[in-house]
Amino acid sequence: MSNRYFVYILANRGKMLYTGVTRDLFQRVWQHRRGCGSSFTSKYRTHELVWFEETDDISAAIAREKQIKTWRRQWKKNLVEFENPGWLDLADGWYE
Repeated sequence: MSNRYFVYILANRGKMLYTGVTRDLFQRVWQHRRGCGSSFTSKYRTHELVWFEETDDISAAIAREKQIKTWRRQWKKNLVEFENPGWLDLADGWYE
């Protein structure tokens, strides 16, 4: 069984950004959407999954999350827009 870890960015319509790391992306996004993911995502309603990357190394995932959290806002926007120029919710339809 392989381990999978995800670094992800959530956004709201106003483009407030939240960066996190998880082993279960499906479950973690659901938690954020239910308001129990973090106080930040609850307060700013950052529930749209706009970017993620996967690795099998938890240390690498944590390091990447910390790296992205130090970035300027524009760098984070560039990261999202490189792979998701329309800022689509990549988890749209997951919970229907």
